[in-house]
Amino acid sequence: MKIDSKLLDKLENLSNLKVSENKREEVISQLSEIVEYVDSLSELDTSNIDSFFSTLDGGTPLRVDTPECNREINQSIIKNAPMSEDNFFIVPAIIE
Repeated sequence: MKIDSKLLDKLENLSNLKVSENKREEVISQLSEIVEYVDSLSELDTSNIDSFFSTLDGGTPLRVDTPECNREINQSIIKNAPMSEDNFFIVPAIIE
């Protein structure tokens, strides 16, 4: 996959982010390196590796999932959103 200015424009639109003009070439270069690295992983032969493979004895340890509700955190996140309403983010529609 080739990362170019047109694709970066599309990514900016989808992520609702803006890359400044003086950083565009640097971001394109970094994204290209990331995509190239991920693409190189497809060359690995994983046909003989079990899908549950782990380097840890007994598999990956699980942690207790404890729900936490802290309104101060919620409010601090929402106040940084470009658009919000009733404690929800408002995002542009992507389905046409």
